[in-house]
Amino acid sequence: MNAAKQVALHLVPPDEEDSATHRIHRLMIQRETLRPMFLAAWDDLSHRFDVNELEAWAGAVLTLAHVNAGPACLIAYWEASKSAAAGGYEIAPLLVAGQTAADICRNAGAQAATAALQALPMAGRVFGSGPALARWWRVMDLLAQQAPESVAPVANNIAAILAPGTIDAFENFVAAGLKFASGNKQRRPAFFRLEEELARRMIARDLGSVTFLETEIELKAFVTALWGKPPLLRSFAADNSQAPQRRTSIAGPLIRLPETFRGVQGEAARALFRAAAAHAQAHLVLGNGLFPVGTLKPLQIALVNLIEDARIETLAMRQLPGLRRLWAPYHVATPSGVVAAPTLMARMARALFDAAYVDDDSLVAKGRAMFQAALPRIADPAISREIGMLLGNDLGQMRVQFNVKTYVVEPVYRDDGLGLWDFGENAPPSGEVMELPVDAVRADRQEAPDGDSSEPDEQGEALGRGRPVAPDQRGTIIAKYPEWDRALGIERPEWTTVREVAAHAGDPRLIEAALDHADALRSRIGRLVRGVRIGRTIRLNRQHEGHDIDIDAALDAGIALRIGQEPDPRVFRSSTSVHRDLAALLLIDVSESTRDRLASGATILDVERLAVAVLAEAMGRLGDPFGLLAFASDGREDVRMTTVKSFDEPYDRSCVARLAGLRSGLSTRLGTALRHAGKVIGKTNSGRKLVIVLTDGEPSDIDVSDPLDLVEDARRAAVGLKNAGIDAYGVVLGKAGIHAASRIFGRGNTMMVHRIEDLPGRLSELYFRLARR
Repeated sequence: MNAAKQVALHLVPPDEEDSATHRIHRLMIQRETLRPMFLAAWDDLSHRFDVNELEAWAGAVLTLAHVNAGPACLIAYWEASKSAAAGGYEIAPLLVAGQTAADICRNAGAQAATAALQALPMAGRVFGSGPALARWWRVMDLLAQQAPESVAPVANNIAAILAPGTIDAFENFVAAGLKFASGNKQRRPAFFRLEEELARRMIARDLGSVTFLETEIELKAFVTALWGKPPLLRSFAADNSQAPQRRTSIAGPLIRLPETFRGVQGEAARALFRAAAAHAQAHLVLGNGLFPVGTLKPLQIALVNLIEDARIETLAMRQLPGLRRLWAPYHVATPSGVVAAPTLMARMARALFDAAYVDDDSLVAKGRAMFQAALPRIADPAISREIGMLLGNDLGQMRVQFNVKTYVVEPVYRDDGLGLWDFGENAPPSGEVMELPVDAVRADRQEAPDGDSSEPDEQGEALGRGRPVAPDQRGTIIAKYPEWDRALGIERPEWTTVREVAAHAGDPRLIEAALDHADALRSRIGRLVRGVRIGRTIRLNRQHEGHDIDIDAALDAGIALRIGQEPDPRVFRSSTSVHRDLAALLLIDVSESTRDRLASGATILDVERLAVAVLAEAMGRLGDPFGLLAFASDGREDVRMTTVKSFDEPYDRSCVARLAGLRSGLSTRLGTALRHAGKVIGKTNSGRKLVIVLTDGEPSDIDVSDPLDLVEDARRAAVGLKNAGIDAYGVVLGKAGIHAASRIFGRGNTMMVHRIEDLPGRLSELYFRLARR
């Protein structure tokens, strides 16, 4: 040991009596209970640091003592210092810890400072002793300033919170917690105690993992390029349990993928997303309807799924041979291991996929032989049921272990198989670890026949579902909706509140007078109405029977005969009457900016009223069901919706009065308005649903500093409408909001009205154009 580190613990030179070292020793002499623990820490540190470093450390201890941190905090600091010294830390991180703990004590109290110091060893193991650890302390200090009651919950749960392993993830987690509670002191600790679903989701993601949202655009392009049909992709919430990885799920035309594939990172994760999406879309493109469950047992259902997967992939690889390279890496079963139903089924899946795979098990060999014999009928889905039922009987007689509750489909890219079956009224929840629901289907059904689920659609671009809640003193609360946080890349559940604001009755004569002055426009719209033939006849080509010969189909059939192929028997033409089946919802922005006056003296809202009145007249004459909703917002807790006309009432003078009574004011939280519009129009029975948004600017609100946050949220809401089968179209008044609207609705679904005075005519013409699609 060098001379500098041979420091007497009690003897301090006389000229250094005012030093921190001298003062802390003198203080400890007076603290009989604390002195032994202090001396033990000092002894450990004296073997690691020189006199000057020890002097600085003693100053940090004194700082804690002077802020009345208390004995527990001092002991926590000493223990953390000893641990850090044993780990080879320099003195600087210890000084930062002492000073920051003192600041935390000033803002949040001694208990919070003690908890932070007790969490230091864990933070050190994750971040080391460099800049990342200093950033961790800065975040803890910031938390003490902004949410002092939350420091202890964060420190007490530090092991779980630091699971992602990066300082960026920790900073994002704390920022999300502060924003999530929005100043609610009772709600903040619950988040940091990990009692909120959002908090658990944020720390559940594997380090380096890839989320569905990060791959969604490329996935859609990839699958569309494969099959020529854009897929409907959504994600379901991450599963933080230790259960097996949830599989992809098919619900009608919808493909639901996991938010992440646990344990798979980087390019490997992207490849797995591609493999899963390609397999699911192959079922939708090449499949032939649903299998009736009938009296099949769970094991038989699982084997029918396995054969159907092999059948679909065989058809797919005949069309696109490159798919074999995409799927092959996931077939890793080997002809060994415990003889249980899941392992035998994984081996059979590989045997049906890979002709070179060798497996001497009699059941696997029988399945392969039966599948090979059925290849001439590979386009017939009946072979899947035939082979699966026979194999299920054989496997059942072997009395091998098969647990319905824990079985999951292998390999990992394949879907859970539930979307291939018609369960009747007992349809099971989609997207869960496969529980074959034949003899006992859950009564608390969560998946509606149309694919709508009661669970939140996180990281997916969905409509978002409102949860009815009780009214409060500010008005009638009708729903809460999620909102996307662009900065953190997460969806905040139940983040915005929608309130129903009763419409004020205005003077309908004002709108009637404006309509009278628009005779030319009303005449033009009348001609458009007369030009739309209700129940018009359309021609159907390539039919099995009809009143005429389809020349093109007949020529194709003749060519097929000449070259020795079987001709298509659909060589007739027929006709049918197609009735209009369209519902429309006009969403009217009545924010403060619509109060601006034009050169004519009219306000923007005046022009909007006239445009809506003209179009409403036309839709009423056509008989199209339609609704009129006006919206504005005053922060996320107060998004106001006013019903001008509901779908179940006629358009009469009372509706005109409510339209006349609209007033300008407040802001434009468009994403929430779109989600609520989707909920409203989603209840209609029309085959086609259309939402037209009438706005004069980009989304904004008083509690959002960056307008891009609301633009991105509105874009996701619009995509959610599209995924739900609802067309969304934006009509923008003037140039101010065109860029944002194009981002939200897409260029093809956005119309800019350069002269606001032209709106009444442009809006009606737009509707008739969209109605013909």
